[in-house]
Amino acid sequence: MATPAKRRARGPAGEQGSHSGGGSSEGSRSGSGDSACSDSDSEPPVDGEVNIEFEAHSISDNDYNGIKKLLQQLFLKAPVNTAELTDILIQQNHIGSIIKQAEVQEDSSDDEEDDDDDEVFGFISCLNLTERKGTQCAEQIKELLLSRCEQSCEQRVVEQLSKLLSDSTKPVGLILSERFINVPPQIALPMHQQLQKELTEAQRTNKPCGKCHYYLLISKTFTEARKSNSKRKEGRNQPKEELMFANAEEEFFHEKALLKFNYSVQEESDTCLGGRWSFDDVPMKPLRTVIVVPADGIHGIMEKLKDYLSL
Repeated sequence: MATPAKRRARGPAGEQGSHSGGGSSEGSRSGSGDSACSDSDSEPPVDGEVNIEFEAHSISDNDYNGIKKLLQQLFLKAPVNTAELTDILIQQNHIGSIIKQAEVQEDSSDDEEDDDDDEVFGFISCLNLTERKGTQCAEQIKELLLSRCEQSCEQRVVEQLSKLLSDSTKPVGLILSERFINVPPQIALPMHQQLQKELTEAQRTNKPCGKCHYYLLISKTFTEARKSNSKRKEGRNQPKEELMFANAEEEFFHEKALLKFNYSVQEESDTCLGGRWSFDDVPMKPLRTVIVVPADGIHGIMEKLKDYLSL
């Protein structure tokens, strides 16, 4: 069972970003900086940022609105019952964590600040799609993935995904790891490690979501939005689009994937969002990248992630 305050990470976090609000936005708040896992504390501070501490806690009923909002930024306008999904994640609170701002010891009479302290900055959990067969949200997620795969992939990939999602002897766990845009990736390592410990314990004690043969992620990714040119033909000389991950650590899952594909969510995203997602003034096209990794490969991914974050 997860302890009330599992991990703590510290870093500067910016003011509320331009993507806050409705369920179709890619991110709800910006909070950037280094966690306690990072050795870059000597870097000069950035104007407009303040140091805050994050704590990870077990998921509770009070986190309903925060988790649902983060799920909506993942699924956007896709027909997925995020209310039911949130309820399931809260019910199985022996699995997963939420990120909140650490309690401030100083006295404050500002009620608005007290409300912000209870805000969910991110969460991690796992939905066993095989175990939850028959629930509306699980069936909708599987239908979404298969339909997008049919639109984006060769038939052999569609058949592989269909077989994987329908094989009850090899359960598939959907890892859900969502956070505000600029919450640093350093916080992801202890949360993923804690999740794996909880999944192992759930399997040992025969609790829900314990046994998974595969893990599936739906990762928020981006590619450069290039202008279409009807005269330009696809060929060997065509540069390969670079895939960028909103959650940097998910690139390590992508590297070890036995099945992966992308689908565009440009039409489902807010128009203001499409214009704001840019790197070096280059507009980006929002995607979702579906990643399936074998459960026995998770340890290697965690080791790679540790090496990355120690640089």
